[in-house]
Amino acid sequence: MKISTFTQLARSITIAFAAMQPMGLALAQTTASSAIEQQDQRKLLQQYANQAQAALNAKDYLSAAAQYEKAYAIDSSITDLSYNAACAYALAGKIDLAFAWLDKSFKAGYLNLEHVKKDSDLDVLHADARWNNYLDRVQAQVKRDAKLWNSEVWKSPYAEQLSEDQRIAGLSKLWSEVKYNFVYTDTLKELDWDAVYLKFLPRVKAATNTLDYYKVLMEMAALLKDGHTGVTPPGPLFAVGFTVPPFKTRLIEGKVIITDVIDEALRKQGLLPGVEITRINQEPVKEWSFKNTAPYASASTPQDLESRMFIYQFLVGGKAEKPLIELRNAEGKTWSVEVERISFGQRNKDFARTPAFSWKLLPGNIAYVALNSFGDETAAKEYLKNFNEISKAKAIIFDVRTNGGGSSNVGYQVLATITDKDFATSRAETRDYKPSYRAWGRKENNFVFDAYRQSANPQLQFKGQVIVLTSAQTYSAAEDFTVAFDTMKRGTIIGEATGGSTGQPLMIDLPGGGSARICTKKDSYADGKPFVGVGIQPQIVVHPSLADFRANRDTVLEAALKQIKP
Repeated sequence: MKISTFTQLARSITIAFAAMQPMGLALAQTTASSAIEQQDQRKLLQQYANQAQAALNAKDYLSAAAQYEKAYAIDSSITDLSYNAACAYALAGKIDLAFAWLDKSFKAGYLNLEHVKKDSDLDVLHADARWNNYLDRVQAQVKRDAKLWNSEVWKSPYAEQLSEDQRIAGLSKLWSEVKYNFVYTDTLKELDWDAVYLKFLPRVKAATNTLDYYKVLMEMAALLKDGHTGVTPPGPLFAVGFTVPPFKTRLIEGKVIITDVIDEALRKQGLLPGVEITRINQEPVKEWSFKNTAPYASASTPQDLESRMFIYQFLVGGKAEKPLIELRNAEGKTWSVEVERISFGQRNKDFARTPAFSWKLLPGNIAYVALNSFGDETAAKEYLKNFNEISKAKAIIFDVRTNGGGSSNVGYQVLATITDKDFATSRAETRDYKPSYRAWGRKENNFVFDAYRQSANPQLQFKGQVIVLTSAQTYSAAEDFTVAFDTMKRGTIIGEATGGSTGQPLMIDLPGGGSARICTKKDSYADGKPFVGVGIQPQIVVHPSLADFRANRDTVLEAALKQIKP
């Protein structure tokens, strides 16, 4: 099924009923009776969706399909309903019915081809001749739609120097897509986005190579100050212009500290965890970073920018360059080392990837559960698989300090085990741009998705104490997880404020093989309280100290353990 089935379904229901509001030259008001009727239908749709979820949890796929059919009878335009009905019938082995409902979903406009291909619920259909026919129909429609929104003409091959026409076209596309899709319109107004375009046009025309061109686009996107909006250069440029040192760093107590080193040659030169980097090419490290990294870093908050400058993008630059870094150890000794850069891919390969999920039992019968990524279903699946053992603990500590996000539904599956009640997720807004409103001189408004209710998991329930650990590296879907946890008042958040960056990016292609993403959705707490651009604030703030890091102490986890009741 769709990865975020019930997240999207609830919001699709909201959209569908909003669209029923009659309009003329002036907005007409629905009658009280019709408004009540629509509200009742919306509740009924949500009821059917919840019942379908319960049936799926119980692996009663035919009952789930029946609930989707009931919802479809109310509003056939909600594409998730017909698609999920097809999935349920496929899981039940009802092949003909599955294809019939896939056809309905296609006609309703469900065109998420990449998801369809990967959806394991539909595996049983792959051997049927109708499967490839269905994929071909979807593919053909996707291509037709792309001619309007993201035509293949933008997928020009990489070249070290793009033509002036290509460079201007790419700038124009980025400018226009942001202008009509970026959700934070106040930012666009403050910047005067048209003026920004004219300011960057001469720089784009003057760019002598594709590397410089993309750095200009990245700088332009960074002005929007949003972590879910930015420009990604073509792949070949990462091998020459966006390389990184073979070690990792982070900012601790305002100092850039080495946290991990794989390169044995560098270790022999004294580059060890706990050593401070004080200068780069004779310039103070922070000044160098604000000059050479910050202009190209798209970030939503000060803590988000710090993470990008001193963790993810620290010392990024050309491979041919060998920056001279000055170091200082705990004893105050200083020395300098010339450092070669490597590709991001090589560094990711050299440093072992942190698993999406891990857990261990700490002294005192406390379960420590690391949820490091919601990029796929792994964290939820592994957590649920180990739940019987985890739930024997008297308390659970969920650690999302290094979780960069993924699918919100993954985190909600975890939260569904720590409450026996439906729980509110985040509220969202998107732009509701109507060309005629501009012609009539009317103000553009945002469309609001009310916070929907996520169902609890009645089969798996934990009643003990719960704590969540956060940091500035907690982003996106991990923030949605934290917001829902905070709203349900189930426990305590400990650590540092989160990155304050989430939303729904719109992906677009740019000339030469690059791309951009533009945030189209503004998220907040269910009551409208903002956290994007701010960060989710812990109830207990704990900042790791340099002394503790050098002593290999996890002060945030220690603070959490102190909060566990005997």
